[in-house]
Amino acid sequence: MPAARPKKESHSTTPPSDCQNNEPRRAEGRSRQSCDACRSRKVRCARENSDDPKQSCKHCITLGVPCTYEYQPKKRGPPNLYLRRLQEAAAAAAKLPEPAADSELSVSPVSTSQSVVSPSLGPKSPFSETPINTSPTMSIPSIAISPSRYPIAADSFHAHYSSTNGNTISSPPFTNDLSHSPKAEENSTFPGSDSFNTYPLYNWSYKQHHSPSTIPPLSYYYRPHRLEEIAPRDTIYLIIALFFDFVYPLTPCVHKPSFMADLHARREERDPLFFALVMSTVASTLVQVPRSYLPMERPVVHKLAQTCHEASRHISVASYDPPTSMHVVIRYFDCVYHFCEGHDATQHAAFGEAAHIAVTLRMHEEASYDGLDPIECEVRRRIFWLLFGADKSMSILLGRPICLRDEDCSVHFPKELDDEYITPSAYLPQPHGKTALVSGLNYTSRIFALLGEILVRIRVDKRSPPQGQFATARLEEVQSLHQRILGALSLAPEPLRLKPVLSHSHLPPEYGGAGFRKATFDEVKDFFDNPNASRANALNPFLVMQANLYVTQQLVRFVIEQYRDELLLSLQGSLDDQKMAEDREAVASELLNILHSIPIQSIATNGPSLVHKVRFVASTLLDAVKKAEIAPASAARAHAYLWDFLSILSEIERNYLLDDDRDGTSSGDGMPMIG
Repeated sequence: MPAARPKKESHSTTPPSDCQNNEPRRAEGRSRQSCDACRSRKVRCARENSDDPKQSCKHCITLGVPCTYEYQPKKRGPPNLYLRRLQEAAAAAAKLPEPAADSELSVSPVSTSQSVVSPSLGPKSPFSETPINTSPTMSIPSIAISPSRYPIAADSFHAHYSSTNGNTISSPPFTNDLSHSPKAEENSTFPGSDSFNTYPLYNWSYKQHHSPSTIPPLSYYYRPHRLEEIAPRDTIYLIIALFFDFVYPLTPCVHKPSFMADLHARREERDPLFFALVMSTVASTLVQVPRSYLPMERPVVHKLAQTCHEASRHISVASYDPPTSMHVVIRYFDCVYHFCEGHDATQHAAFGEAAHIAVTLRMHEEASYDGLDPIECEVRRRIFWLLFGADKSMSILLGRPICLRDEDCSVHFPKELDDEYITPSAYLPQPHGKTALVSGLNYTSRIFALLGEILVRIRVDKRSPPQGQFATARLEEVQSLHQRILGALSLAPEPLRLKPVLSHSHLPPEYGGAGFRKATFDEVKDFFDNPNASRANALNPFLVMQANLYVTQQLVRFVIEQYRDELLLSLQGSLDDQKMAEDREAVASELLNILHSIPIQSIATNGPSLVHKVRFVASTLLDAVKKAEIAPASAARAHAYLWDFLSILSEIERNYLLDDDRDGTSSGDGMPMIG
C-alpha cells in the first residue's frame, strides 16, 4: 500500500492549495494555473505561449479585463464531523460495534446530485464581428437642432464606476452574434481541473463569498456604449425611422426633434441612460412592425430585439436613483416588448415599475409640472396618459385592480401640438387646420377615463351592492356615463372622424362569406410578406388611430351597457329580452361597421392590442346570443360576421410573432399596451 501512494497523488484532483507552499514550485506551476477570470468562469485558460506568464489569455483579451494570477488558494479546513456523529449515535442506539476509525464519511447528496455553477465574471460576450447584411431603405435627414435639455445621467458618472484598483476595465461588448443561444451556452460544459464541483461544499462556499471578481456590481454595466456594439448604426437608424412612421402615432412618448438631434450627436456614447432608451425603442419597434419592413429574417429580428432589450436592462436596472422621465419611457417600451413576446409576468413587472416611477415623480399631479421646460412637461404628460390607458385595459380585460385611479390624477392632457412646435423654451402655435398627432392620444385617454369611472363603480357595488334609492342613483350615474361614451368622439377633429357607415340594421352580405374572408386574408398576407406592397394606409397615422379610438369606444360602451342591465335587473327583477338583444346587436353591428370602414392595413398596424379588445367584445356577445331565447336572426348574422372578422384579426396577431415555437397564444394574461 505505501508504494501505491505516490501514484495516487499524481492523479489527484486535490486543488493546488494542498501542495507545499514554496515559491519555486508555485513559479513553475504558474504556466499550468488558470488566471483569475477563467477560474471564476470555469473555463479553460488558453494562452498561445504557455511558457510566458506575462501574456494575457485569449478569454481576458476578448472580455477586455486584466489577466491576473492573484488567487491565493487556502488550506483545506477540518472535515465536517456531523455525519460521523450521527453514525456513532445510530450505532450506539442499535448496540452495534462502532465503525472503524479509518472508514470513509458518506458524501452529502447535495454535493453529489447538484453541480455548483459559478456566476460569470460579466455578460457573455462571444459576439460575431460580422455585421448584419442590411442597408437602410430610408434616409433620416440630419436635423439642425441643439440637443435636448433632458438631464444627462452621465453628468453624475464617476470614475469608480469603470475602474478597479486604478486599472480601467474596458466596456464588455454586448453580444450581437444573432445566432448565439444563451441556453446552449448554459448547458455546455468546459474542461478544466479547477471546476468548483471537485471541491468540498464548504470550500465552494468560501469561494462564493470571498472571490472579489465573481459577481460584478451593478455599476459595472452602467457606462456609455456605442450603437455599433449592437448593430450597424445604419440599421439602428432604419429601425428608428420605422418607429416614427408606424409606432409613434399610437405611443408619442418621446420628443422627436430632440431625440433625433441627440442620436446624431451620439449622446449614447456619453450618457448610458440615453443608450438604454435607444435600445428599448429599437426592441419595442422590432416586435411591433410587420417583418416585411425589415430586411432581416425573422430569427435575426427576434435575436436583435432580445439583445437590444437586454442591453437596455443592464443599464436601466443600475440607474433608478434619481428617477427621471426617461426611466418611465424605457420601462414602458420594455413592457410593450414583453407583451408582444408573450412574457406575461415580466410584462406586468415592467408596467409596475413604469407606473410607480411615474408616481414617484408625481406625474399624476399637475402641480409637479411647475418649473419644468416645455419638452419635459409634454413627455411626462404623454407617458403618464399612456400608462393610464394601459392600466384600464389591464383592469377590464384581466380583472386586475386599478393602479392609477382617476380621482387621484389632476394632471392635464398633453397640449395638442406636434413636436416641432414644442421647444425647450416655449410652445409655438400649431398651424391653423393642422391636426396634431397627439390628439389621438388625448381622445383615447378621455375614453379610458370613462372606463375608469365605470370600473370603480362596478367594483364598489360588487363589494357592497346598492339597494333602493342608492341603486336608483347608481343607475342614473351609469346612464349618464353611457351618454358620455356615445358622444365621446362627436367633437373629434376631421382626420380622426370615421367615414359614414351603414346603419346596423342593414348589414350588407359582403360583410361575410368565403369570398370576403379570402380577399381579406390575401391583403393581410401581402401586407406582412411583400416588401413592395403599398404602405399608404399604414403610413396614415390618423387612419391607424381611428381603428384604436373607435374599437376602444365600443369596448367601453359594451362594459357600461352590461352593468346598466345588471342594475335594471336588480331594481325590476326582470329584463326586456328583446331590448337587450337589440342592444347587443347594435354593439356587434357598430363594431363590424368600424372594422369594415378602416383599411385592413391600418387595422393591422395597431397590432395585437386591437385584437384583444375585439376578441373581448365578440366572445361576450356570442355568449349573450346563444343564451337569448328570442334573439332576432339579424343579431345572429351580425355576430357571425363579427366572429369571421375576428379570425382575420387573429391572423394579424399571428403574423406579429417572432418566435416559431409559439402558436399565437400566451397564458392569456397579456394586456393591450397601446391605449
